[in-house]
Amino acid sequence: MRTPTPPSSGYSAYALGLLALINLLNYLDRNVIFALFEPIKHDLLLTDAQLGWLGSAYILVFSIAALPFGVLSDLRSRRAVISGGVAVWSTFTLLSGLVRSFWGLFACRAMVGIGESAYGPASQSLVADFYPRRGRAMAMAILMSGVALGGVLGIYLGGLLEAVYGWRVAFMAVGAPGFLLAFLAARLRDPTRVVDRIPVMQSLRALGIGANTVLRQFLPLMVMSGMGALVAFWLARVRQADATLDIAVLAAFIAGGMTLTIVRWVRHIRADQIDATPFGGGVGEALGEMIGALRFVLRTPTLVYLFVGGALFSFGVNGLIGWAPTFLSRELALSPSQAAKLLGVSGFVAGTGGTLFGGFLADWLNRYTRRGRILTASTGLIVGGVLAMWLLQIRDLDLFVPVFLMSFFFMTWFNGPMAAAIFDVVPARIGATVMGAYLLFIHLAGDAISFPLIGYLSDAFGINVAILILPVATMAGGAVVAAGAIPALHDMARAATRVTGTYRSQ
Repeated sequence: MRTPTPPSSGYSAYALGLLALINLLNYLDRNVIFALFEPIKHDLLLTDAQLGWLGSAYILVFSIAALPFGVLSDLRSRRAVISGGVAVWSTFTLLSGLVRSFWGLFACRAMVGIGESAYGPASQSLVADFYPRRGRAMAMAILMSGVALGGVLGIYLGGLLEAVYGWRVAFMAVGAPGFLLAFLAARLRDPTRVVDRIPVMQSLRALGIGANTVLRQFLPLMVMSGMGALVAFWLARVRQADATLDIAVLAAFIAGGMTLTIVRWVRHIRADQIDATPFGGGVGEALGEMIGALRFVLRTPTLVYLFVGGALFSFGVNGLIGWAPTFLSRELALSPSQAAKLLGVSGFVAGTGGTLFGGFLADWLNRYTRRGRILTASTGLIVGGVLAMWLLQIRDLDLFVPVFLMSFFFMTWFNGPMAAAIFDVVPARIGATVMGAYLLFIHLAGDAISFPLIGYLSDAFGINVAILILPVATMAGGAVVAAGAIPALHDMARAATRVTGTYRSQ
């Protein structure tokens, strides 16, 4: 295979800037729907629970697809995975403005999840290779600044566009820029790999992704999803059940199918039914690599803590971001556009500042202790969670804004350090695969649950009561992440002894 040319510092900065811009658009398109909850609810006649499921439609599909796309990114062209993902999510964000029913919008949001699941693992793996030594946490913080900036910008722009043009135009406007960024991403150079161009079908055969293989590995998920769709259809059309019941039943079947699928993988791992070095030699078999990466996670204590802590703060932080516009509209009597503007401006300042400061602080602390990245992330989550609990008791707008600024500033510290901490304990060759597994777990066990759960609790008890569980989960996540600092040094040393591209059982 040809040897890749090491990138210059200037090109590395350009690539990081482009990927950060794409990540901004990623979270903008992801979060714009939260600013549009109230007008969508009234236009399509939805309940809060259905609004929650619209938030989770994206998360459910994103979570499931992130791991396979992570594997594909490690085995094939990362830039192709990125550019294709951007094009898909942009297309379906734009189409979201044309739907006429709950299920049409649900399907579009699910497809946005497919596109965006391709981006996260591949982009973070690329940045880790562009910045393999000092400055990795800061580079990750710049990449992940799109999380805070794009997230609040999506809410801000969504509110402004909805006030002037309506919620349909808001979707179309934020979806359009992605096509240009997809083109630019396709032209990026990979800093460590040269991947020959192979026709799609030949590539899939080389990866071992034939129809029989996919069917065998994902059969429980497919069967349970199909059964759930049939039962949901029967409840909706034949029994005329409550509109939220059919959604809950479908989600329960999908969750059950994913659980059975993961249980089968874990049994393979424990039984050591795959080759001990699934990452060595050639392309390998994709699903074998996926299982091998999961085995690596289960045998790396630091990753277990980061995965569990990540699920808790994903439940809390993303749930807060998603339901904040609705909370402000109902509890502080703001219009959707006013709520979006407040969150957008304040969130931009606090989120961008917090993300960049967290990356800087983590790299600075890392000079004195290699646990610095984990400690930075956990401290921010705990302090931010305490402030958020106070924030949700405030009904005075003059006090609400500064407390929101402080809370969001601390809660965004984790963005760069968490990603850097994961790559610190993972061999580079399987970085995107493990990151895909991380995204799958934290979203499937985190905000995929929090969005509809808060919706159900809001219907029953009010948004002011339902939302209080979110900062508690955030603080718990920070505490679990902090526990990951204990085994971190051992796991970093173990990762450093790996032969690049090869996993050896301990």
